[in-house]
Amino acid sequence: MQVSQWQGNLPSESTRLIGRREEVDGVRALLGRSRLVTVTGVAGVGKTRIALRAAAGLRERFADGVWLVALSPLVEGSALPYAIAEALPLSDQSSRPVTEVLADYLAERELLLVLDTCEHLHEACAATVRTLLAAAPRLRVLATSRRPLGCPEERVRAVEPLPVPEGDDWREGDAVELLLDRAAATVPGFAIDERNRDALLRVCRRLEGLPLAIELAAARLRELSPERLAERLEDRFTVLGTTDHKVYDADPPWHQALRTAIGWSHQLCTPAERLLWARASVFAGGIDPVAVKQVCADDRLPSWQIPQLLESLADKSILIWEPTGAGDRYRMLDTIREFGAIWLKDLGQDERVRRRHRDYYLELAREGDACWIGPDQYAWYDRMTVELPNLRAALRFALVRPEGHTALELAGALWFFWYPCGFLQEGRHFLERALAQDRAPGPARRKAQWACALVLVCQGEGALAEKLAGECAAEAEAQGDVEARLMAWCASSCAGIIMGDNARAGEMARKVIEQEERSLFCFPVLLAYTSYGMSRTMAGSFEDGIAALERLRALCDQHGERWQRAYGDVLRAQAELACGRPERARAYAMAALEVKWRLHDSLGMAMAIDVLAPAAVAAGEGERAARMLGLADQIWDTVGKHQIGTPELVAARRACESEVRGVLGDRAYDSAFSAGRDTDLDAGVAYALGTSPAR
Repeated sequence: MQVSQWQGNLPSESTRLIGRREEVDGVRALLGRSRLVTVTGVAGVGKTRIALRAAAGLRERFADGVWLVALSPLVEGSALPYAIAEALPLSDQSSRPVTEVLADYLAERELLLVLDTCEHLHEACAATVRTLLAAAPRLRVLATSRRPLGCPEERVRAVEPLPVPEGDDWREGDAVELLLDRAAATVPGFAIDERNRDALLRVCRRLEGLPLAIELAAARLRELSPERLAERLEDRFTVLGTTDHKVYDADPPWHQALRTAIGWSHQLCTPAERLLWARASVFAGGIDPVAVKQVCADDRLPSWQIPQLLESLADKSILIWEPTGAGDRYRMLDTIREFGAIWLKDLGQDERVRRRHRDYYLELAREGDACWIGPDQYAWYDRMTVELPNLRAALRFALVRPEGHTALELAGALWFFWYPCGFLQEGRHFLERALAQDRAPGPARRKAQWACALVLVCQGEGALAEKLAGECAAEAEAQGDVEARLMAWCASSCAGIIMGDNARAGEMARKVIEQEERSLFCFPVLLAYTSYGMSRTMAGSFEDGIAALERLRALCDQHGERWQRAYGDVLRAQAELACGRPERARAYAMAALEVKWRLHDSLGMAMAIDVLAPAAVAAGEGERAARMLGLADQIWDTVGKHQIGTPELVAARRACESEVRGVLGDRAYDSAFSAGRDTDLDAGVAYALGTSPAR
């Protein structure tokens, strides 16, 4: 594989890494000799930072990149394969088991996978790593965990705390250097001198060189002198040394220095700060201040205080401030979150706050559902992608603590995320779990049924989709649920197309279109025009199909809608191609591809590129056509059944392949096809759109 630029998702490391060169070099050396290396050590010792720095220095060794998978937001081992698939440049939406998809994807790639924070998913991590290493001979895995994974090929690098000076020379210990570095960031101009040297040495010795403990202590130098800091730590250490608390009985136990630093930081927080720390621990991944107000505020913690409390916790290094283009966000280190979560449970508020967290994200999903057919689709895609860890956490809580029909409601309301935004596999996982758990008839179940049916259609599972849509339609008819009935008909129409029954597909779509004038539901009508246009085009009635697609485009434009219009543009491109108008076909396909790429809709991208290939042939660009076929092949592999198993699309694809091979000859065709097949996806799509040259 020719890589034009480095691939990976490692965060930039702006924080200086002090006194860890030997550990970093040791990890890199082990990765040169072993396919699995685990960095172990107590909480707060710096495992993640060492692993990231080691991985960053190995970028050039791995042709297919270095990829980080953050596991701390995950609760269940079953979610691990999805998290790995999401971290990789893999948009697989097929119905195959995710672990199988990962194994196939990694089989021929030279890649380093960094699995960060494995201890709470120990068994799942070990099993998944064994499977992937067996399938992918050039894969390397770098894990961080409080204990080894226990796999046969594993090499372990144990990380110890930073050395602390034994005598009076502070230069002999990296722990003091770390304290000074972080103190200078907190108090500009801070330096060690004869007056504060002994106190700073006492701090580092008491905290036993543990990096996270030292960083928390350094944050206190804003309001305490070094002498007072040392005294307070001495007092706190004495108390904690005799405290038996379940936090400290973790497996493996927390380092006593970390108990000291976190417990003391907690003690020095105001009651409101402590309460917010505990309640904010329910968030997975990033923390949105708006969400914090809704989830954490009450009479004891008024919402107007939240912004200042968040800033204060960031000043104390309890939270990490992360400004983004969409506004401020915060995150909490795993160890800090763990302390807060246990404190929240001790307060007896764990269930209540997690329920509020679930309810907030249910409302967010409902809002996205209501707003999706409109001009803000890109913004909703960006927002929900950022919130994916919290959405997962809310869904898992709803499944573990079933109340009412919240799991069905949340999974169903997120149809606009699962279906249009490239999360079909995960959407199917949550929808099927919710449907299996909650079988009570009602609006929530019907919505989850048609949402799941649409996901199944996109995965090429026509028969399963038809069955689920039929059940939904029957119940909707009995209950007078117009929206669910229309959506079920749309799903049946789409299933008919991929099963080759265009007559039935057209009939079902027409039933929905007939409701247009009196229907209040825009999406079913848009989808029906899409399905009807496709069914007519597949049946050879091109002008009929084009007329339906023109109506679809007009309706989308009325609402400022892009995603469904882009599907209409793909189908219009197919019709124009069949009518002998390749230039018009190319224009429609390019317009669709731009939208589908922005929304990471793999199905739409693959369909658009399948049109660009024959359009290139018609323009006399045989090599470009072969590259397009290779690129589309790469994307179809992630979707599942090529061309969703639709007979007419499969036949058109084979005819194009045969024509291009005939134009170029076998050797030139295979070379160009492989170039498209093996290219980085973003680079390939940019080439297809004409925004980057061939490489």
